[in-house]
Amino acid sequence: MPFEELSHPLVSLLILIKGTKKCKLLWLQGRPTYQIWKRKTMDRPITAGQLKDKSLFQDSDGSAVPAKSVCHNCSKLKIFLGALAFSFFAKGFSGSYMKSMSSQIERRFEISSSIVGIIDGSFEIGNLMVMVLVSYLGPRVHRPKVIAVGCLIMSLGAFLSVMPQFLMGRYNYERITVTVDNSSTSVSACSPASSEGLPVTDATETPSAMKNFGCEKTTNSYLWLFVLMGNLLRGIGEAPVMPLGVSYIDDFSKEENSAFYIGLVRSSGMFGPTLGFLLGSFCASLWVDIGVVDINAISINPKDTRWVGAWWLGLLICGAVNFTASLPFWFLPYSLPKEGENENLKISHLPVQDHCKIDPPAQPQLKFSEAVKDFFPALKKLFGNPVFLVYIFLTILQYNSLVGLITYETKFMEQQFNVSVARAIFLIGVILLPITILGMFLGGFLIKKFKLHITEMAKFACITFIVAYLLNLLYFTCSCEVLQVAGLTAPYSGLKHLSSPKNSFMASCNADCRCKLDQWDPVCGDNGITYMTACFAGCKSSTGMGKNMVFHNCSCVEGQVHGLGNSSAVLGQCQRESCTKAFPYFLALQTACAFILALGGTPTYMIMFRSVSPDLKSFAVGIETLGGRVLGGLPAPIYFGALIDETCLKWGTKTCGGSGSCRVYDTKAFR
Repeated sequence: MPFEELSHPLVSLLILIKGTKKCKLLWLQGRPTYQIWKRKTMDRPITAGQLKDKSLFQDSDGSAVPAKSVCHNCSKLKIFLGALAFSFFAKGFSGSYMKSMSSQIERRFEISSSIVGIIDGSFEIGNLMVMVLVSYLGPRVHRPKVIAVGCLIMSLGAFLSVMPQFLMGRYNYERITVTVDNSSTSVSACSPASSEGLPVTDATETPSAMKNFGCEKTTNSYLWLFVLMGNLLRGIGEAPVMPLGVSYIDDFSKEENSAFYIGLVRSSGMFGPTLGFLLGSFCASLWVDIGVVDINAISINPKDTRWVGAWWLGLLICGAVNFTASLPFWFLPYSLPKEGENENLKISHLPVQDHCKIDPPAQPQLKFSEAVKDFFPALKKLFGNPVFLVYIFLTILQYNSLVGLITYETKFMEQQFNVSVARAIFLIGVILLPITILGMFLGGFLIKKFKLHITEMAKFACITFIVAYLLNLLYFTCSCEVLQVAGLTAPYSGLKHLSSPKNSFMASCNADCRCKLDQWDPVCGDNGITYMTACFAGCKSSTGMGKNMVFHNCSCVEGQVHGLGNSSAVLGQCQRESCTKAFPYFLALQTACAFILALGGTPTYMIMFRSVSPDLKSFAVGIETLGGRVLGGLPAPIYFGALIDETCLKWGTKTCGGSGSCRVYDTKAFR
């Protein structure tokens, strides 16, 4: 406030006279110090923020003069909004990256989808360990500092998950051996020797390592537990961010601004998942042992189900981002004045006769016994609220569908539409997530623009969910044929199968090749049929090296095309063109569903805040998150993964025996 606008004959100020240990409040009447410049400014209020930040000082007569009109508390609220948005970004960044790497982790550790679901569910377990306690004690603790500690724990979890990469050896992908003929450029897959040798482990492995080839150490089989524990720590660290951050905003902002601020923070945080998926796409296209092996010597490409990307590289970046997110919260206060409160506060007729600092509001002392005593009455009050109870059921259903979808969406796209995992992750990051951000932001904006009440928000959300449900039914039309694998999903046409069901992969054309049934190194024949290995295709010779290897004189391919020519096969599965053409329609449908669901997401979230009492908001957020994760986020990846495992047609084989990750799925059953 400028000096000339301070105008009143008798200026009243709040005096704080210093005693031995505390200040006494006295109201004293001062005398006029300035002329009246403008009568319309006579009753201009002095804000509470000015008092608290010592924006008043004394002139030579001892009268009060406001030095500035800067609202420091409003600035602190904006700083908190920015810091919380970045913490939302950080947790979304690391969370989406972990989701995008599920297929890479499955293949690197040779585990099933259900185990991947357990690893994914460990995040929810970590949340459950502290969520209720953090949410209930929310208003009683220093919320910004608790959020800071949570971000540090998330950072530690990301770094812990990287440890297996430095404890395990190089990744040895499944590959058959071939015998070298007199010519160095000609090798044979179909020969008795091929069944006697051990599978080639890596194109870059040295001869000495080949001699000592054997089972991996037993401990390597359980190194995925490091990833599980890291994910558990991420869940513990993320627990306070949402309930404490959102309740802090709602407590110290205007009611009409609260929905907009929360929508802004949540939509800003959605840029984290977008960049997380983009980073996942980049890392998935890099070889897992990048910088250690010769990439040109690797015979598989990112579309191969044995390909493993540099999953560990992005986790190092996620850990650094989470650490950075913790820093601003250490410098934020325990509480702030309610936004807009200073506009109604008017202080007058008070002079200053001594300099005395105004202390910030003291943090209430938290007594554990009192907190426990009030816990069950608060819980009973929440579940006695029918609106909140219905909202909890809605949350559980949405968690089940969305968590299951997000966890295995890249695997579904890869198996169903013949796209690489890296491309699937990229498309999710650049198309689906930005659309979701737009929907969430627009939902919050509509609440602010039309000042929707709780009933109107419920109707709006109901309409959006019904439309999204109807669109979901169209997913059943996005069909794609199953990959044609000889002896697995397609017969050796015109050839006699061997009688033993165990040898269903064998036919008269490859009976003398003595192929190993547990190997998977697919080749695509000229006839458009995929064979599990070049041995099963009956290929007698080959030319080229690495990814450019081409097999010739393949007896099973000749038999199917009924020709006697030089039938050949190339490395990799056959492409399914019809599936690739259907993919854009699937992506457009998924984009529309994501936008409509996100549009109703923010109004639905605000229903919870408007239906519970102010002192239970933080607790309500915790119960909502707890219920959704216990009955949705935790079991969904596990039972989705178990169901997906049931659709597997061909399992990979670990070096020491036993089933590894799945190589081929029944896409119809998967869908």
